[in-house]
Amino acid sequence: MKKVLHKIIATNMALLLLVITTSWKVEKHYCMGYLIDVAFFVSADDCEVNLLPEGDNDTVEKACCADEVIAVEGQSDVRPSGNDLNLDQQLFLTVYSYTYLNLFEPLEVQNFPHKYYLSPKIVKDIQLLDDVFLI
Repeated sequence: MKKVLHKIIATNMALLLLVITTSWKVEKHYCMGYLIDVAFFVSADDCEVNLLPEGDNDTVEKACCADEVIAVEGQSDVRPSGNDLNLDQQLFLTVYSYTYLNLFEPLEVQNFPHKYYLSPKIVKDIQLLDDVFLI
């Protein structure tokens, strides 16, 4: 139960850090009061309104179209707090890790001379023939 709870809390903290450090943007494009496009993280597409046949379309588009942008900036100054070790602490950690890792040396290959020795076949049960029993 304790391990499961620990995993759930660690996963939630990782997701929280991801949400906090990510910038979010939602952009909506309205044309004549109707929602035309919604885009996440990118710009919304403009509607293609051709009300006038010639070059005055820009003024008509600005009058009938509207954009709404919802943006949330994420934190960019998140740093781990364990980087402030002084020289003595760094030296101690280096020496400790070096000696700890060298404790575990690989085992040498052992030679077993009787590895391929075949035991003799038992033809008769000698203990039963001689009436010798362990009590």
